[in-house]
Amino acid sequence: MSVDVELARQQWADGYRRLRTLAGDPTASDRVHADLDVVTAELRRRVGGTYTLAELAEAYGRSDDWVREAIEERAGIARSPSLAADAAFHLYARGAMDYAP
Repeated sequence: MSVDVELARQQWADGYRRLRTLAGDPTASDRVHADLDVVTAELRRRVGGTYTLAELAEAYGRSDDWVREAIEERAGIARSPSLAADAAFHLYARGAMDYAP
């Protein structure tokens, strides 16, 4: 696995861990989960259902260009776009053809 993919996976896992720490704050958790749903839907549209971790990491490298815009378009204010994006990519990575925990 390439260094770029490994670094991306570390960022995704960190975002997912940060998301889980919000469990004690239902309001913040609900907001970020709404943003996460938007990012996940956009990943389905942009990456599709058949992909590799390298392809997902490549999409992640370009995600700053579309994450905030997608969230603001569908959910209003983008409260934590980087957190939502990292967590969404982490969860979406599990569907990659070459995924291994």
